[in-house]
Amino acid sequence: MKKCAIVINTYKEEAAAIAGDLQKFLSERNYLTELFPLERELADYDFSGCNFAVTLGGDGTVLYAARHCAPLSIPVFPINLGQFGFIAGISKTAWQEKLSLFLDDNLPLAERSLIQVCVRRQCASGKKGADVFNSTALNDAVIKVAGAAQIAELSVSCNDEPFGHIRSDGVVVATPTGSTAYSAAAGGPIVDPDLDVLVFSPICPFSLSSRPIVMHQSARIEIQVLPSRGAKLLLSCDGQRVFPLEEDDIIEIRRADTTVQLAGCDSKVFYTALKSKLNWSGGPHA
Repeated sequence: MKKCAIVINTYKEEAAAIAGDLQKFLSERNYLTELFPLERELADYDFSGCNFAVTLGGDGTVLYAARHCAPLSIPVFPINLGQFGFIAGISKTAWQEKLSLFLDDNLPLAERSLIQVCVRRQCASGKKGADVFNSTALNDAVIKVAGAAQIAELSVSCNDEPFGHIRSDGVVVATPTGSTAYSAAAGGPIVDPDLDVLVFSPICPFSLSSRPIVMHQSARIEIQVLPSRGAKLLLSCDGQRVFPLEEDDIIEIRRADTTVQLAGCDSKVFYTALKSKLNWSGGPHA
């Protein structure tokens, strides 16, 4: 019997009720279901054995599911209970119709790229150290200072070519999917999610010459943490997995080998979100 994982954002009041309706809907179609509730401390659930996952929440719930489902080639069916819905494009009023199409293989699946993030820590002897953190991300990897009014000192290279010394509040490396999130707030471009690129955006750079750049999908970005006058730096992946960085740490970011399949997330959903959420309507208030 096939099995569905239902990922629930417990902070959404409607999520529990819709989860019950989902279980009944799928049970009538001979699907087993398992509930994965998400609270403030994100649990590390095992999605193995599931044929697909349904998320009940906003884009953040989809990000969590995507990181777990992508390595297992499990498609994600995202029901939007949030606000923006750039990724979660299926409305809470249309999920039954869309899910029926999905179960009959009549709902298109969008394939989205992820990034692979690795932190290497130098040994005391100065030799190349071991990996101390690994994660994937559907939206972005962010390196930023933990405190206020402090500057991060970072050395950046791309495919072993020195890129520059950046002084800023931090940097964002985003996928096309994540280009509408923190990267856009940092001044980065909005990228069509069907493209296969990386977006590098400094956060409030000390120099106006430090500008966002769109890189080829094969780019391998390395960011070294330089002495930053006592500032503490953090790395976050999708804003959900957070790791404290140390001086001389090297963060390598590249396109992940795996992708995630998202139901109901075609380009129409993306451009509709731009128009409705960002007021790209062409009117006087756009």
